Amino acid sequence: MVDRDELNNYCDNYLSVSKYKDYGPNGLQVEGSQTINKIVSGVSANLDLIEQAVVEKADAIFVHHGIFWDNESKVIVGAKRKKIELLIKNQINLFAYHLPLDDHSKVGNNIELGKRLGITKMRSVEDSLLWQGELSINLSDFERLIEEKLDRVPQIFGNKRGQIKKIAWCTGAAQGFIEDAINLNVDLYLTGEVSEKTPAVAKENNITFISAGHHATERYGVQALCDHLCSKFRLKHQFIEVSNSV
Repeated sequence: MVDRDELNNYCDNYLSVSKYKDYGPNGLQVEGSQTINKIVSGVSANLDLIEQAVVEKADAIFVHHGIFWDNESKVIVGAKRKKIELLIKNQINLFAYHLPLDDHSKVGNNIELGKRLGITKMRSVEDSLLWQGELSINLSDFERLIEEKLDRVPQIFGNKRGQIKKIAWCTGAAQGFIEDAINLNVDLYLTGEVSEKTPAVAKENNITFISAGHHATERYGVQALCDHLCSKFRLKHQFIEVSNSV
């Protein structure tokens, strides 16, 4: 078991939370029991995840996407009220880590995705959330690998043939970084989502662009973080997959 405040402080330091300007609060978002033994993890703090955490008698939930965002209403009504009510009623702590979890060099979404896709020489791009690395695989085999590892058929745009040697990637909704990827002179840029203009940008710059799913690319960081916390504090951990086609 671990004290809630000790766990919160440890995660803040381990993930270097203070260095990120984010779109919502990182760390403890809803306070539950003081003592934590069993933790549940998931990608997003949606109602399905919270209801399953109640069934599993979890003391805390760890997610990448929390309940509170700067661009959303601050009024607690409807589904948001129900989620918060369930957490408080069942004394479940909610911890959320967004950008700090994307970028972490040991348990981050980017490095965890890179491991699953066999990317070598992985490194973060300075002053960016982008990562870059190397592959030696043709595009059709890489497409099959993504489908196998992420259980998701990727969308491919731009250059749809050839050998992939240099890759840049950023999990989630990072399609806006395609110009930065082009400047890195990579063969392929991979992220979770695609915008209307992205296919044309990829085609005009002769780069392969892959959208592999926002949810699908961000399953792994929160699991790696919770596995680390289990080894540090001897906690029990269960990842709960809530299906999401985006």
